Amino acid sequence: MTTSSQPGALTADAVAERVQAFLAERTKQTWEPDTDLFASGTVTSMFAMELVVHLESTFDVVIDGPDLGLDSFRTVNTMTALVLRLREAGR
Repeated sequence: MTTSSQPGALTADAVAERVQAFLAERTKQTWEPDTDLFASGTVTSMFAMELVVHLESTFDVVIDGPDLGLDSFRTVNTMTALVLRLREAGR
């Protein structure tokens, strides 16, 4: 994963670790970063709303418009990329 040279900036690794910890706490299992959470049958579209709230509150981002699609929340990697992109854009 990538890192940032800005002091205090979140790295991709840090975001992924926090997302994985949230998923492990809520689902009681661990997830590989590229596992499709919805294809697994464990995570539902209703749980995706919990993911939205978690990502917004944990990483101080606003997720709206096309970013609310399930594809943004399919894997730990896609959620990590979403958070980093939104933070860079100042959203």
